[in-house]
Amino acid sequence: MTQSFRITLLPGDGIGPEIMAVTVDVLKAVGSRLNLAFEFQEALIGGIAIDEAGSPLPEETLAQCRQSDAVLLAAIGGYKWDTLPRHLRPETGLLGLRAGLGLFANLRPATILPQLIDASSLKREVVEGVDIMVVRELTGGIYFGEPKGIFATEMGEKRGVNTMAYTESEIDRIGRVAFETAQKRSGRLCSVDKANVLEVSQLWRDRITALSADYPDIELSHLYVDNAAMQLVRWPKQFDTIVTGNLFGDILSDAAAMLTGSIGMLPSASLGADGPGVFEPVHGSAPDIAGQDKANPLAQVLSAAMMLRYGLNQPEAANMIETSVLSVLDQGYRTGDIMADGMTAVGCKAMGEALLKTLA
Repeated sequence: MTQSFRITLLPGDGIGPEIMAVTVDVLKAVGSRLNLAFEFQEALIGGIAIDEAGSPLPEETLAQCRQSDAVLLAAIGGYKWDTLPRHLRPETGLLGLRAGLGLFANLRPATILPQLIDASSLKREVVEGVDIMVVRELTGGIYFGEPKGIFATEMGEKRGVNTMAYTESEIDRIGRVAFETAQKRSGRLCSVDKANVLEVSQLWRDRITALSADYPDIELSHLYVDNAAMQLVRWPKQFDTIVTGNLFGDILSDAAAMLTGSIGMLPSASLGADGPGVFEPVHGSAPDIAGQDKANPLAQVLSAAMMLRYGLNQPEAANMIETSVLSVLDQGYRTGDIMADGMTAVGCKAMGEALLKTLA
């Protein structure tokens, strides 16, 4: 019996449409193998939405996403929109999507694939075997706290203000996601904060510590964010699952991503308590190579695998996609960002064709 899923596609800007096209073909191929039917609907977000609808997140887009089983997002932004007022920038649309769907948990894996160890800027002995999952709180913290803005002081000087704030319930819900994620992995969770100088981080540490009583099988540790950044570079294999707030998670997840050698290889999942999740590569829109068939589509394809695994409960289909990615890498196919001596250079479309051949 065929299972059907409604997927909203958000190709966005830059290389987004190119890598999305490859991913849709891959999903169709997997669906035909496993009796899965995907109903794809495209919607606007980011810069293209500003150009065509006057908003980085049109109301119709958010409504369509809410009616979907899952949302697959490519990339947003570009130089063209960098000088717009804050409320009109593409990134504002992304924040609005997360808030509008209640996506409070961002899962960012950073896994060293054996075929790409030498693509990392760190020594082989440092990165070989690295397998980290960063669980980042997504809808609270300094990006959403009030008050915020640029204000004039009594002396006539401008003063910028952002507020880092978390409630107990916000910490508890992301903490539970992190503990449950650690249970599915090696049972080690490191909570990252700045409790030595920030009161909000002290509350964070207190709540995560209290939650640990409900998860006696998990080994919990704590690190200050500056030390965690250093340890990620010094000896990343000490980490398994990391949980942290919005700002620290934004920084540390990108640092962890670069351990793998290319941010173009990494997917992510953003999840809420219920409703559709959003699945997207962690790289940007790369406007400098857009339309040139140079983009690496593998992070987008692996994001679709995360969608199948975490959003649609289709682990067999997820495994099939992940295996196909490993297969094309074993065959030596490489886009420019992961190119190495002796490998076969391909563009975005050719990488997609290689994936389809392995799935056939």
